[in-house]
Amino acid sequence: MNRRYCYKDLLPFVVLIANECNNTGLFTLFKAASLEGMSNFVFVTYAYTVATVVLLPITFFYRRSRAVPPLSFSILSKIALLGLIGCSSQILGYAGISYSSPTLSSAISNLTPAFTFMLAVICRMEKIAVKKRTTQGKILGSIVSISGAFIVTFYKGPSIIIADNSISIHLPQSNGILTSVDINWAIGGLLLTGCNILLTIWFVFQVEILKEFPDELTMVFFYNLCAAFVAAVVGLLGEKNTSAWKIRLDISLISIVCTGIFNKFLSSAIYAWGIHLKGPVYVAMFKPLSIVIAVVMGVMFLGDTLYIGSVIGATIISIGFYTVMWGKATEEKEEEEDDVGSQESPTTENVPLLQSSKTVNFTKNIDGSV
Repeated sequence: MNRRYCYKDLLPFVVLIANECNNTGLFTLFKAASLEGMSNFVFVTYAYTVATVVLLPITFFYRRSRAVPPLSFSILSKIALLGLIGCSSQILGYAGISYSSPTLSSAISNLTPAFTFMLAVICRMEKIAVKKRTTQGKILGSIVSISGAFIVTFYKGPSIIIADNSISIHLPQSNGILTSVDINWAIGGLLLTGCNILLTIWFVFQVEILKEFPDELTMVFFYNLCAAFVAAVVGLLGEKNTSAWKIRLDISLISIVCTGIFNKFLSSAIYAWGIHLKGPVYVAMFKPLSIVIAVVMGVMFLGDTLYIGSVIGATIISIGFYTVMWGKATEEKEEEEDDVGSQESPTTENVPLLQSSKTVNFTKNIDGSV
């Protein structure tokens, strides 16, 4: 029982928390490299290529040493589509970080659970009963989360922590929203929102693939292979400067190698394993943790300025997120109780019948009819 608890509950919890720390740290490293002039298209292409090269021998020996399901053209086609979705999400995400910061990326990533719920409703994977408090909670939480994301994107407000790591409040001359909008910040927010919409589709689509092909490592290898091809095509079209493809021995190379190994390979495998084991909604629950990690790393290592708009927006997003999670958890608990009740009810109904049958037989024996 303890082993099952460790594998089913404790291990995913610990691993997914560590994965969020890992991803946020890599986003911060990428931001530092992009400040040195590294191209987003070049970065994504090389990172997926590194992951593919690392995964090639691992997947080869893994498939030779174990009984794994066979690959079909249908599965490969779905994985290729997954690669297209994932690569597009990454290109938008890294472009958004270049325009803004890892802190904004982590704040808007809290939208993923709300987007997941909305997509599940559209695909009829989620039940809607407007009069139930669980449904009301999920709908209200989704709306609140999206509202918080708009606040983070379009309102910066006074700075709380400035680049020299001292804590102070600098009030602008006007606190109006229009005067606090930064164009690059807004563009970054829109790109990151698009990234998280695609990430939601990426999560849900993996569920369908893993139902037919329950081999996470092989799926991750072919996913990275397809994504590397898509990224290369987009990169060659989008990056006209040929010198940008020459990587120097500096933070750019470190960022590419670390992202390829620890994000494209390791993080993708963890997401696939978590989705297969616990479902996409459970995996999305850990996204709010990244905002705290990103704020600390951004201020400490990048000299980012923390704005009050980010704090307010992230707080609203987190409230909406946990409202959605409360509705989901309560609904699942009610469904489990209903299932238990439906399984117990036939047993209780059979008791009087058995008793009446015994009574009839006993009466017949007394009458001497048997």
